[in-house]
Amino acid sequence: MSFTPNPSTARVRTAHQIRVFLRAWARDPLGVAAVLPSGRQLSQKMLKPLSLLPDSDPAVQRVVELGAGTGAFTRALVEHGLQRRNLLVVERDAALHGLLRQRFPDLQILQADACALRAAAQASGYLQHGPADAVISGLGLLSMPRATQRSILTEAFSILRPGGCFVQFTYGHASPVSRALREEMGLQVRRAGLAWRNAPPASVFVYQRGFTAAHTCTAADTTQ
Repeated sequence: MSFTPNPSTARVRTAHQIRVFLRAWARDPLGVAAVLPSGRQLSQKMLKPLSLLPDSDPAVQRVVELGAGTGAFTRALVEHGLQRRNLLVVERDAALHGLLRQRFPDLQILQADACALRAAAQASGYLQHGPADAVISGLGLLSMPRATQRSILTEAFSILRPGGCFVQFTYGHASPVSRALREEMGLQVRRAGLAWRNAPPASVFVYQRGFTAAHTCTAADTTQ
């Protein structure tokens, strides 16, 4: 006999997640990218460059998630077949980290700062099995000082394989990483779609260092 979740229980759980998220936003509005937990359309857009959707080849095997929040992207990654041992979830806020541990008890979830990502990933043992193929970010990169952006991107690319990608969402149509910083770090960017049903609508950008024919994330989804 199949189990059907109680709608009232689901609503209570969702309300609790939103309360925890809003408290985290109030504590650190510059560090939390979203004003509400991300919706399913944005999760799909974030995953599209990773080749994890049913209509694409499973090219990406190992993913690190930064600023996981309440776990919208985490859930999508697991639902679309990413093996749990290949996913490392990083959240700095203590309350959100606790919530993620409750929601995903079988995942490796670290309470750590993205500015010290490599050390955290090494200490966890994640890098013993090789570099990541992709880093997806729910951080409030747009609102951060350039020095902080540089630190986060440097850490992220230090654990990525050659041709690996950094996927970031932002509100609006412009890249949250300026042209000057991209040129300084040797990054190329493409816009990978717009989640117009998200609240508020959000754009997804993919950053890579040194495009190669053999090692790239998939072509962008430009569907609006």
